[in-house]
Amino acid sequence: MTATASRAASVRVPFADLQAQTAEVRPALESAWRDLLDTSRFVGGATVEKFEHEWADYCGTGFAVSVGNGTDSLTLILRALGVGPGDEVLVPTNTFIATAEAVVLAGATPRFVDVLPGTLLVDPAQVAAAVTPRTAAVIAVHLFGQMADMTALAEVATRAGIALVEDAAQAHGATWEGRRAGSLGVAGSFSFYPGKNLGANGDGGAITTSDECLAARLRSMRDHGRSETDRYVHDLIGTNSRLDAIQAAVLSAKLTRLDDWTAARRRAVALYREELPGTLQLVDEAPQARGVHHLAVVRTPHREEVMAELAAAGIEAGIHYPVPCHLQEPYREFAREALPVAEQAAREILSLPMFPHLTAAQVSFVCDALHASRGVDAR
Repeated sequence: MTATASRAASVRVPFADLQAQTAEVRPALESAWRDLLDTSRFVGGATVEKFEHEWADYCGTGFAVSVGNGTDSLTLILRALGVGPGDEVLVPTNTFIATAEAVVLAGATPRFVDVLPGTLLVDPAQVAAAVTPRTAAVIAVHLFGQMADMTALAEVATRAGIALVEDAAQAHGATWEGRRAGSLGVAGSFSFYPGKNLGANGDGGAITTSDECLAARLRSMRDHGRSETDRYVHDLIGTNSRLDAIQAAVLSAKLTRLDDWTAARRRAVALYREELPGTLQLVDEAPQARGVHHLAVVRTPHREEVMAELAAAGIEAGIHYPVPCHLQEPYREFAREALPVAEQAAREILSLPMFPHLTAAQVSFVCDALHASRGVDAR
C-alpha cells in the first residue's frame, strides 16, 4: 500500500471532499472541454462572458469582471479606486494574508483592526476609531462564510467618506439583510480557488460591482490596461489577470449546483449545533446574516490536544488562521497596537470538517469524538 493510499484508508472524515463535487458536474465539464478544444478560445471569449453575466446576476450586481485569482481581484479593486501610496486601508487582522497583501501590492498601507468576540468578524466600532485623514478604504472580510456587519460598516464609510470594499472570498451566496455578498460595497472580491464554496479546477477570481465606470476600468486593468476600442492602445497601467475559459466553464457548471451545496452545508451546521459538546460552540452568526458556512469553526483552549485526538480517530481538522496578519513578520511594521480579541482567538480556533457532501453520520462521528475528547472535557 502506498503512503497516499494508507493515509486515505486511515481518514474516516476528511476536512473537504472535492471529488464528490466534481462527480456531480463531470459530464458538463467533459462537454465544455470538448467545446473548447473545438473552438481553441482558451482565454476570454463567450465562455468567460457567459459566466460573468451569470455571476453578476447571482450576486445581484450590474457587472462581474473575472480575473486570474482572488488576490488580484482585491488588488485591482483598490488600484481602480485610486488607492495607493500615502493611503491607509483598514483591514481586520483575522483574515487570510491575501487581504493585507493586496493593500501592500496596491502601494497603500494596511491599518489592522480587531474583531468582534462572537463572530470573529471585523468590529465596526474599531473601524470607526481607526479612521484617519489618510484612510481611503475599509475592507469588510466575510470570513468563514459569514457576512460582516455591512449596515454599521456602511455608516462608518459614508461618514468618513471612504470606500467600502467586500472581501467575499469565503462567502459565495451569503446574505446580509437579504442582499448577497459582493453587492453591498462599492465592489466585491471573490476567489474561486478549488476549495471555495464555488471553486474552479484551478485558480480564478472575480469582482462584482454596479458601478459601470469602475467595471470598465477593471476590465481594462486586468488586460494590461488595454483600450476598449484599440487592442494595441493601452490607456492604463494594468496587469495580466484573465480568467481561463476552461475555468469559466467549470464555474458555470458548478454555479447550477451552488444553492443545493449551500443548503447541504447549512444542514450540516444545524447538526453540529445539535450534537456538539456544550463546551464547544460554533462562532456566532449575526441575526441579519445568513451564512454559507465555508468553514465550521469552534474554539477550545486545548486545541492541540483536541486536534491530536481527532486525528487519531481519523478526522481531519484545520486552523483558519493560527497567526493574525499583524503578527506575521512582513506585516509587523504596520502593527500599531495589540489586537487582543483576534490574538486570543488565534490560539483557540479549530475548523471542523465542512463540505456539501458531509453526511449526518460523519457529523455524528466527529461530535462523538469531541464528546470523548479529554481536551474538550478539560477545564
